[in-house]
Parts: sequence; structure tokens; C-alpha cells
Amino acid sequence: MEDTIVPIPEDRIESKIYLIRGKKVMLDRDLALLYGVTTGALNQAVKRNAERFPEDFMFKLSLSEASNLESQIVISSSVRRSDRSRSQFVILKRGMNIKHLPIAFSELGVAMLSSVLHSSRAIQVNIQIMRMFAKIRGILADHEHLRLKLEDMERRYDGQFRSVFEALRLLIEEDEKPKPEIGFRLP
Repeated sequence: MEDTIVPIPEDRIESKIYLIRGKKVMLDRDLALLYGVTTGALNQAVKRNAERFPEDFMFKLSLSEASNLESQIVISSSVRRSDRSRSQFVILKRGMNIKHLPIAFSELGVAMLSSVLHSSRAIQVNIQIMRMFAKIRGILADHEHLRLKLEDMERRYDGQFRSVFEALRLLIEEDEKPKPEIGFRLP
């Protein structure tokens, strides 16, 4: 009898999707945790199948990207102490180095992982991750749809509701602005 795989909560998967270099990605260590394998095993499977993972499927983070991301994750995980499923990351002391830079997988890279990881858990988790990426894409598309609809209504009703349209536009633009970084920067 096959093991029953318990679905992973959507918010747990969603919290592992980051925006890096303008792309929605997941890190190798987060994917390994979700798949129930070690990060080394996941990366080894990728190395054995390197031809399946071109640059738009995955990339290695730079040292500054990894350090910045680690700092943000430490702060966000300390805010959510009740969520014990989040990984704990440590900010390295001055002079210490990150041993292995994380690898970021785009949506295409995550989809390709199911072809190199052969466990039933990997397949089920991958299905959940693909659904989450699709859900996020849908939310972003709806946001764009609302903006276009607002512009159309503004053209039709001209000056009658100018202040209302201006307030709505400011709300939409505020959502699109990048959020300020949280934390301290060392010189």
C-alpha cells in the first residue's frame, strides 16, 4: 500500500516563493524541505541532469543576494514565531562566508524538477507548487484587469468622478511600489 501524502498548506508554499531578479522563484533548500530530501540530494539530481536546466530555469544567487535574502528571512521568521514550519536562517558573523550559495528555480525549473526527482512525494508536492504559481499568476492578471477597467471607466465618465479615479489609481500604484527593505545594513 502506498504512503498517503498529506497536502502542504498553501500559505507554506506561498511563503517560499520569492521575487529575485524580477522573477518568481523558489530556493533549493526550501524545495528540498518540501520534497522531503536533502538540499545536496536535490542539487545532485539537478547536476546529473544539467541539460534540463537552462539559465531561465535556474540560477545561483550572488553573495549579496543571498546575504540580503537571509537577513530578510531571519526578520520575517522572528515576526511569525507561531509558524514553526518556517526555516531558521542565521546571519553570519563578520568574516564568515556562506558555504554554498542558494540556487533559485523559476516556475519552469520547479516543473522540470518533477522529471529528475522520482518519488511520489516529489510529484504530489510539485503539483501543489504548480497550482500555487498559477494562482499567483491569476491574482496578478486580475490586478492588471482592474487597472485596465479603471482606465476605461475614467475615459467614459471623464471629469465627473476624477477625484474617485485618482484615489483608486493611487491605491493601485501603492500596491505596485516595491516595499522598503527591513533590517540593518552593516558598513
